[in-house]
Amino acid sequence: MHPAARAAIPAARGAPSIVIPSLVVAGAVYGVISYVRSQLVKESETMNRMFAQQNTPSVMEARNKRLLVETEGDPRRSIYNVLNW
Repeated sequence: MHPAARAAIPAARGAPSIVIPSLVVAGAVYGVISYVRSQLVKESETMNRMFAQQNTPSVMEARNKRLLVETEGDPRRSIYNVLNW
């Protein structure tokens, strides 16, 4: 066998050995991210249903009176509660 042909064989084998593991890792990362996202969406929908049941107009009126929202402002909109913005 010619020496140039021998040198070409390892180079040809090197490319798939890098591509296949990279695809496996990328697929695994995508799978994990998709699973976490779906669980967060599911949990968010559950929390929205719970809060929708609790935040009726009568409950909100009692809450506003108890927290003095008209005079002190809404604590949900304060600078300390950035996550609600």
